[in-house]
Amino acid sequence: MPLYPHAIRDPRVHDYLPAVRVVASEGIDNPQFFVNRIVYQSFNTTTEKDYQILEPGAWLLLDFGREIAGGIRMTTAGTGKDGVVRVRFGESVSEAMSTPTQDHSIHDDTFPLPMMGCRDFGSTGFRFVRIDGIKGRVSLMGVIAVAVYHDLPRIGTFECSDPRVNKIYETAVYTVQLSMQDYIYDGVKRDRLAWLGDLNPEIRVILSTFDDHTLIKRSLDFVRDVTPLPKYMNSMMSYSLWWIINHYELYLHSGDLEYLREQQSYLTPLVRHFAAMVDDTGHLQLGDKPCFLDWPTSTDKEVQAAGGHGLFAIMFKCAASMLRTLGDNETAQIAEECRKRLAQVVPDTKGNKTAAAMLTLAGITDASDVLTTDSTRGVSTFYGYYMLLAQPVASALDVMLTYWGAMLDHGATTFWEDFNLDWVKNANCIDELPVPGKDDLHADFGAFCYKGLRHSLCHGWAGGPAAFLMEKVLGVTVAAPGARKLVIQPNLCDLEFVRGTFPTPQGPVFISKKRGEKTIVTAPAGVEVKVID
Repeated sequence: MPLYPHAIRDPRVHDYLPAVRVVASEGIDNPQFFVNRIVYQSFNTTTEKDYQILEPGAWLLLDFGREIAGGIRMTTAGTGKDGVVRVRFGESVSEAMSTPTQDHSIHDDTFPLPMMGCRDFGSTGFRFVRIDGIKGRVSLMGVIAVAVYHDLPRIGTFECSDPRVNKIYETAVYTVQLSMQDYIYDGVKRDRLAWLGDLNPEIRVILSTFDDHTLIKRSLDFVRDVTPLPKYMNSMMSYSLWWIINHYELYLHSGDLEYLREQQSYLTPLVRHFAAMVDDTGHLQLGDKPCFLDWPTSTDKEVQAAGGHGLFAIMFKCAASMLRTLGDNETAQIAEECRKRLAQVVPDTKGNKTAAAMLTLAGITDASDVLTTDSTRGVSTFYGYYMLLAQPVASALDVMLTYWGAMLDHGATTFWEDFNLDWVKNANCIDELPVPGKDDLHADFGAFCYKGLRHSLCHGWAGGPAAFLMEKVLGVTVAAPGARKLVIQPNLCDLEFVRGTFPTPQGPVFISKKRGEKTIVTAPAGVEVKVID
């Protein structure tokens, strides 16, 4: 029986984590005191062995080992008085040592600490914390991280013979899981918002990892409910397109027809609205409304239009399928006719990988040659997921290992909002102090809305490799709603083996493939499997 019957209960758990390393300090007798130490309650029989003194001017920079969503708890003894500290969170050492931005959450603040008590602070994404003594004398007994996350069973798994691929998979899933908070956020430090386009790679990862779809529904419903038609979700036309695609992906995996029916009164007029934008020749007539894809393509209208052409075609295919299921054959036919007309027009990609990926995935043209030419140039962490899907698996694996792998090589424990391989040519790692004469990988780079320290180093849209590995390497294709039919076609490329589990409403499907051997699949009753070796 809840204590507060009208309250909304937070389903997330809170874990206390110790610091694993002192990066740097000044004016503290024994900074190593705080490493691997968990103290979350003060007590009144303290001695000098139970705390460290933090005087004005002294400071401490702690590393908690990996990106965390949450905050910290500072515990004090009874010997300090009028203590005031400054606390700075950082996704990189550089950020914690600088002046972090305050966008979407507070990352830098000065406040008093109680004598013989505890103070919790922070709701953000971080790995590093710098604490400065500002005023008075603080007897600091402990500094711990308070990690906040949904403790969901991991049903979907992936493992192969290459440890680097496995690490990329685990990091991608971890990036998305941290982004699963009250809603599915873009980033746990900045962009703590539900963006319907950015959600698609995250949703694809969640659907291939967890069997709990609560947050997907909550996020899709939230943005729908604050966006009355004819407004566009997140104020962008393309994000309303993605809302439709996201619902298709969810229905395909879950088979939840009752939930799909709840969308019909919004879905039908939205599809008809978009259908009016396709003329008889198969060209989009968007007027002055841009079809935003991602920031790197936003400066080139022709590229944006080419990628948008593919996105519209994908949306109409998804919409037609759902509308037929809902019995609205008239609107389904309108959507299918729009898709066919769009397929008659092949826009020029202008050599852009985002446009090439969307047109290829839409089935309008095979532009995979654009993706395999100078394959790691022009990749983004968001649309990079679609670039992986739209090219041969062997070349996609090479891109993933080089591009996402380079983030790991430079200290990443989650994947970033954006990344460019050129950044690392003369840069130190994000878990190191800035080095004179070397570029600061966090502070010195970025563009558009992610310049410098505003750049998010834990961004859910960057988790796409986890979904790609499940779809193209483990080789799972959902062929009927509710995952009642699966096509399994593992692609080892140069790998010796791949194995994993895939979640379905009927239970997990177990898949194992070794080089030169037949694929082994174990599926629960109610799941029909077609294996292609």
